[in-house]
Amino acid sequence: MFQTLQECRDAIDKSDNKLLELINERMKIVKRVGQIKNQLGATIYRPEREKEILHRLHAINKREDGLLNNAAIDAIMLEIFAVSRNLERAEKVAYLGPEGTFTHQAAESRFGAMCEYLPLSTISGVFKALESARAKFAVVPIESRQDGVVGETLDLLAHSPMKIVAELYIPIHMTLSTKKESLKDLKRIYSKDKGFGQCREFLSEHSLDHVEQIPVESTAKAAMLAADDPDSAAICSHIAAKLYGVPIMFENIEDMIDNQTRFVILSDFKNAQSGDDKTSILARLKDSKSSGSLARFLQDFERANINLSKIESRPSREDDGFGYWFFIDFYGHIDDEKIQSVIAKHTDEITWLGSYACTHSKENQDEI
Repeated sequence: MFQTLQECRDAIDKSDNKLLELINERMKIVKRVGQIKNQLGATIYRPEREKEILHRLHAINKREDGLLNNAAIDAIMLEIFAVSRNLERAEKVAYLGPEGTFTHQAAESRFGAMCEYLPLSTISGVFKALESARAKFAVVPIESRQDGVVGETLDLLAHSPMKIVAELYIPIHMTLSTKKESLKDLKRIYSKDKGFGQCREFLSEHSLDHVEQIPVESTAKAAMLAADDPDSAAICSHIAAKLYGVPIMFENIEDMIDNQTRFVILSDFKNAQSGDDKTSILARLKDSKSSGSLARFLQDFERANINLSKIESRPSREDDGFGYWFFIDFYGHIDDEKIQSVIAKHTDEITWLGSYACTHSKENQDEI
């Protein structure tokens, strides 16, 4: 056992040297993988393969009683995956901008800081960038625990040839960021209108109700304005405060501490089965206006022992009158035999939106 701080530092330096050697060894293999994939025209990003690696490392770490928890392993490996993908083939990622938004944070959590990003001001613009091949991947929000589904994303998915290839859940934590030393000196607070709504209790508890609240188009814009306005503060994300150099005075100021947003990654390929998948579909029922049509449709899933995780109705733009489409998530891959048996009964009614490795799996949602 090491006796002095210097001995500990020397040992850490040796470990770091070994880590660098091993990472470079991995990257040499990755580079060859990229050459092979480019020759075959194969997709670089394989979420099911990354999930397989993470589960294997979780199991090894648990067996050897490692000090890292699963979240720490994921954080380290996801960055390594991101660097590896850029070495295999550099590809552009479009997302709902501007820089510093939670969608930006979600994109960086999967594609890393080295990736080339294309921030766009609308979700429809993100879809257009992907469909026109100006980007290989797109990251958009699809639902929030607090605000529900993002209707624009669902409506665009209904008509897009792009598929969901991955999902990720990002906790939504707000900060109060300012260059002021004291709250009593604040004259203005910038944020998105929903940002103010999500932090009402904090504003009341700190007697900030009387301070002028200025709504802007995004929390990232709020941080940008606060950076140039010394009498102001911003209610914004950690990434926005850091990006625009506004000191964080208070963290996690949101009223709903377990608020999360679900994001989806879109692209033009089909994932292989991972053994723990989720599938999204759009159902356009032929007899949607007849009594019990949805119940009869869903009974086929029950008989096949397919567990649904979500169903959301959206007004149809194509039907006469006021009809509905149904967006449905369920556990399993589109190529699973029991799912194919249900799809076969409703070929003209179902549009497949993607199958992808399940992030919040039924068995492992507390582990991953």
